[in-house]
Amino acid sequence: MSDQRKHTQLEWRNGTIPVATRFDDPYFSIDNGLAETQHVFLAGNGLPARFTNGFHIAELGFGTGLNLLAAWQIWLSSGQSGCLNYTGFEAYPMDIPSMRKALGNWPELNKLAEMMLSQLASGNFEIRTPTLSANIIAGDARTTLPAWKGKADAWFLDGFSPAKNPELWEPRLMQAVADHTGPGGTFATYTAAGHVRQSLAKAGFTVTRVSGFGRKRHMTTGIIRKTPHG
Repeated sequence: MSDQRKHTQLEWRNGTIPVATRFDDPYFSIDNGLAETQHVFLAGNGLPARFTNGFHIAELGFGTGLNLLAAWQIWLSSGQSGCLNYTGFEAYPMDIPSMRKALGNWPELNKLAEMMLSQLASGNFEIRTPTLSANIIAGDARTTLPAWKGKADAWFLDGFSPAKNPELWEPRLMQAVADHTGPGGTFATYTAAGHVRQSLAKAGFTVTRVSGFGRKRHMTTGIIRKTPHG
């Protein structure tokens, strides 16, 4: 990770849960972040059932890398052949020691976490292994996503709370998400905010409110209902 990238400022809740001071919001559930990821982003996108060789996940908000690791783990455990593709968009990257500390909550991810962190620590914001090809694009997603040439099969919309980080949920960015979604592509997000659902529906998704994780009653999923333009 380049030294020219400004790392996010953190506080630690209970000594184990990173909280972004800029947004006063934790990076993952205080109950169980990995279980939250499995419920919201994996099951919410119909994974692993939809996996195929070259399947592409894109994420708004890379954070600790937990969601990527959970997807990589289930890719491997479900017996996939070939490579999982991933692109993350992160405006405020976390430094490597903080990522390692946060991910230490889940020893079952240690092996994959160290593979990921060792490559990120080399100075490049990308991970290359026989089973994973990942790029993390630093910068404001409102600029970097529209410029992206790729298409995602599944989106993890994991920015901080819309109330605390509205920029990552504005209608133009939700339209960019739709424009960079392949045929049959999906999204999942922990938020059920009405304006987010409306923006995603207007952008071209069929949007569904479903049961959330833990203390959250609802979350949102969707599938692209048209061929995206752009």
